[in-house]
Amino acid sequence: MKLIKKVLKDNRGEIKLLPQSLDDIWHLKYMIERNDLVFSQTKRDVEGADDKIRPEKREKKKMRLGIEVEEIKFHKFSNRLRISGKIRESAQRSRDKIDLGSYHTLNIEPGTELSIIKGWKKDQLDRIKDAVNASNQPKVVIVTIEEGEASVGVLMQYGIDESFKISFPSGKSSGESMRSDFFAEIFDQVSQTLEQDTRIVIAGPGFTKNDLYKYIKGKDQKIADRIILEDVSSIGVSGFQEVLRRGVIERIVKESRISKEARYIEILLEEIAKNGLAVYGSMEVEKADECGAIETLLILDEYVREKRDLEDTENQRFSVGKCSICHIDRFLKSVEDKGGKIIVFSSDFEPGKRLEGLGGISALLRFRH
Repeated sequence: MKLIKKVLKDNRGEIKLLPQSLDDIWHLKYMIERNDLVFSQTKRDVEGADDKIRPEKREKKKMRLGIEVEEIKFHKFSNRLRISGKIRESAQRSRDKIDLGSYHTLNIEPGTELSIIKGWKKDQLDRIKDAVNASNQPKVVIVTIEEGEASVGVLMQYGIDESFKISFPSGKSSGESMRSDFFAEIFDQVSQTLEQDTRIVIAGPGFTKNDLYKYIKGKDQKIADRIILEDVSSIGVSGFQEVLRRGVIERIVKESRISKEARYIEILLEEIAKNGLAVYGSMEVEKADECGAIETLLILDEYVREKRDLEDTENQRFSVGKCSICHIDRFLKSVEDKGGKIIVFSSDFEPGKRLEGLGGISALLRFRH
């Protein structure tokens, strides 16, 4: 993410951003809310003088529109964020017939500059900082492998995107030729993902990972120099998760968002298992905040977004069970005012899914209350 402009007074105002990757588009999903004003270049049908006579000649023109947001949809597989709402401002109004109040959808993709005008929450400003910092970190490709089977994933801010899976016959009957084809297919897939500073983690049980490393070394020493080998007990999603737990990613980048989440969820589950310094669920977390006992709040991004959406649409209290937190941002501020740290989890990867199973909100405590 590139920060182009930031003009705020009391955390209200305009921030202009240039998303540069799918990660950045994902971040925008959690920065933009209903009723925000978003400006970007777009295309729209414009009615000319003779359009009533020949409506098929109506053309789409490039223009910069500002819309009041009503709906945000993240389309991961098309690399875009669709932001829909009513047109509130247009630089083209003097020249073209743009009806203010009519609906339009902005398609935001990597490389699409946009301005967001709103009252900014602290977690949203922190997210911008994380996205800008992450753009300077090396790309990490993770290969989990055992004999005859492998999965290749790319570390993203929102999780690990499993981009490729392959299975080959294994055992004595398969022969060395088949095994060489297996390694060649993995090498080709990994090579296609490489950028200038990409690092590669090859992990798995047994010695197949070592044999893959030797194969790659024989093909391209420069690529082999980027490789870190790691022992894990399984492959695929569980293997990716084990790589994160082992702290391999922290040895490559200072600390990625997803590796931090994996570390915190392990600490949380350990504390819950021994009935230690941890609580989960809205009611228990609220009680802990009232006592000033929260050291670290763990909360799901979707949990925060849903509560904000509910407040915007209904302007009323929301409840979970018998517990009621009147205003999610007031609650987050209360935690911080008492010295608590807040970690917002991605709902798209394993640590966040485990937190979701605990109600989407939990806390590590300073003391039992």
